[in-house]
Order: sequence, then C-alpha cells, then structure tokens
Amino acid sequence: MRRDTFLKSLAALAAAGSLPLSAQAAAAVKMMLPANPGGGWDTTGRALGKALQDAGQASSVTYDNKGGAAGAIGLAQFVNGSKGDPNAMMVMGAVMLGGIITGKPPVNLSQATPLARLTSEYNVFVLPANSPYKSMAEVVAQLKKDPGSIKWGGGSRGSTEHIAAAMIAREVGVDPSKINYVAFRGGGEAISAILGGNVTVGGSGFSEFAEYIATGKMKPIGVTSGQRLKGVDVPTLKEQGINVEIGNWRGVYGAPGISKAQRDALVAMIEKATKSKAWAEALQKNDWTPAWLAGDAFGEFVDQEFASLRATMVKSGMV
Repeated sequence: MRRDTFLKSLAALAAAGSLPLSAQAAAAVKMMLPANPGGGWDTTGRALGKALQDAGQASSVTYDNKGGAAGAIGLAQFVNGSKGDPNAMMVMGAVMLGGIITGKPPVNLSQATPLARLTSEYNVFVLPANSPYKSMAEVVAQLKKDPGSIKWGGGSRGSTEHIAAAMIAREVGVDPSKINYVAFRGGGEAISAILGGNVTVGGSGFSEFAEYIATGKMKPIGVTSGQRLKGVDVPTLKEQGINVEIGNWRGVYGAPGISKAQRDALVAMIEKATKSKAWAEALQKNDWTPAWLAGDAFGEFVDQEFASLRATMVKSGMV
C-alpha cells in the first residue's frame, strides 16, 4: 500500500472512531457540567476530566457550568449545541431524572447518548450548627405540628434530597405536598444557606457536606442508606423508624448523533480514566462508591430508574 493511501485510510478510521485508542491522538474533551460550581456534578466532572488527562485519554478538558432546573438548562445546551461531537461529554445523574419528571423540559435524555454510570452515593440530612433542633426526631415532631415551618434546603426540584424529604413526610403521616422545600441551583448555594441558618434542614450527597460535618459547622441527623455508611457515625432514617432509602448515582452522557464506534471509543476512554490514580484519589477523597455500568446496559438502567423514580414521586404527591 502506498504511503499516502495508508495515511488516508488511517485518517478515515480515526474519523470514524474505529481506530484503536492507542493509535489515536488524545482528545480535546468538552465537559458540560449542568450545575453551578461546588456541587456533586461539578466535582464529578472535574475529577473525571483530571482522570482522563492522567490516563492519557485527553489532551485537554474544558468545562462549561450551566446550572438550573435540575440540569435541564445544561442538558438543553448540550443536546442543541453538541450534535455529532465525538469529544463532548455531559455529567448527569438521578437528580436530572427527577428534574425532567417534575419540570417536563422540551429536551430529554433520550436525545443524548448514554456512556457510563460512574459512582453511587447516599444523601445526608444536616442541621446548621446553631439550630434549635438536635435530631431528626425533633424535626419530625415540628413537621407534624406545622409542615411549613420546617424549611428543607437542597438541590433542584426533583433532586434525591427533595424526593427523600417528601418520602419522610409521607412516612410520618404528613401530606408531602405541604413540605416547604427550597431548591438551589448548585451545591455551593445550598451550603451557604445551611451555614447561614437560612434553612432548617439541608440535604445532599455526603461528600458535599463531609468537611462541614467534620468541623462541626453542620450536624448530621440521618442518612438515606439502608445501613450506616462505612466509617460514618450517622444513623440511617430506617434506624430512626422512618422507612426511607434512596441513592444518588452519577454518570456521563455523550452528544446526540454520534456513531456506535464513537460511543464505544468514549466508553473505553472513560473506563481507562476510572482505573487511573487520579480517579482512585477522587473516590477516596469524596467517599464515592464505584458503580461502573456502560453502554446499552447503562441506557437500560436509566430507563428503569426513570420509571421507578416517577412511581415514587407520584406516590409521594410530587407529580
């Protein structure tokens, strides 16, 4: 084969995404983070970007934060602005499904390409350090007296902490539609509100509150796991007689309209990144549980989660 013919063939294979990754140049990845800085998606996306570079899978990673509407604003920009881009990725998770169910945005996840589930995490509910309440039992007692007097703070409407708050209300005999839930556009805003005492109870993934719990600025009063989290002395809601268990997983999607070969190449890149030292350090630092699931299997999981979450939200009076 002539050298110029060989080079043309090589270029065609690379463009189709079917060239072995070892023979491809590292990609310039564009990462959509559909939340404001400081939250779980922001942390996950930046950790993944660092891991992609650490593993030699990305020559560079640029980040675009677009918060609001449980990720729907970022999703819309990603779907409309990244069509066919084999280097575009978007962080997402259970929160986005809840936001789509409650907000009914004009775009949907089915328009993008499922790549991989990365991590799973449970939520923790906390009180500000100067709160007059000392436990979940005291919060629940006041909730029963006057549902509106307990101000729950967390992520966007439909987030796992919003759903958990509604489930807590339902389990203790309070109409879930009467809870006073304050939605924030990102983890940073929610943290500021809790530290400032502007909400009664705050909820989020444990990793987002860990440093404030450790320093005594927030008092944890319950986790949404089935069993106590490893190394964390916080009682589960179930231990406290409230039959609520809900997890918060996070994953990554690719752009609409990419080929199967391009999707598989992205999945391979991400898988290599999750085996890097940088990713291992991120898992440890943030107390994330690895939850790898990729390609079609991840797409099917999202569909099942969507149906299950919708049923839970209907039952809790949120839809």
